[in-house]
Amino acid sequence: MVAAGSERAEGPENATGRTPWPQLVTARLFIELATPAHAAAHAAFFVRNRAHFARWDPPRDGVESASYWARALAASQADFEAGRGVPLAAFGRDAGDVLIARINFSQIVRGAFHSCMLGYAIDHDFEGRGLMHEALAASIDWLFDTLKLHRVQASHRPENERSARLLARLGFRREGVARRYLFIDGAWRDHVLNARLNPRFDDAVFAARAPAAAEPAPAAGA
Repeated sequence: MVAAGSERAEGPENATGRTPWPQLVTARLFIELATPAHAAAHAAFFVRNRAHFARWDPPRDGVESASYWARALAASQADFEAGRGVPLAAFGRDAGDVLIARINFSQIVRGAFHSCMLGYAIDHDFEGRGLMHEALAASIDWLFDTLKLHRVQASHRPENERSARLLARLGFRREGVARRYLFIDGAWRDHVLNARLNPRFDDAVFAARAPAAAEPAPAAGA
């Protein structure tokens, strides 16, 4: 269940004025646009989960530094304002400023595609409570209803059965396997590709943008 607004500070519309900053409230979570104001919370998140994420994440330098996240989140916010991505941060309604989960909709493409990629991670101390499902369900609903995308894609390593079950519960369907897809934990790893379609997508968006019919050629001698 998602409600509009929250007790947290409201964000402005983005620079284009087209999409208000997402602020979602679920039964147990606040979910909002990740900005440089969340830099310290992100750094602490990665410090706490260093060993937990090593098996699943590509190698990245600096993720335990607030200065790294100040820069990275500024870039992500710029992507949101340009319509290229939506970085989200999930906090517990009773857990203060502890970052519980990260969600990132990236590589948003319009045109004939109207699709994006989904990445997510949850603090190991909060696993097994249904919080990642709660956060993703609300966020995907917002994505489909507000950004009106047709499709969201997500991938996971074949041995990551927790992610496989989570995506299946969210309505994703397995579409195949990408061999040697990402370099993680010291080797190239295969990934299972999954996608979920927006059942409320309105194909009229394409009709509205269709070029006008060409006028008939004038008769000879006219």
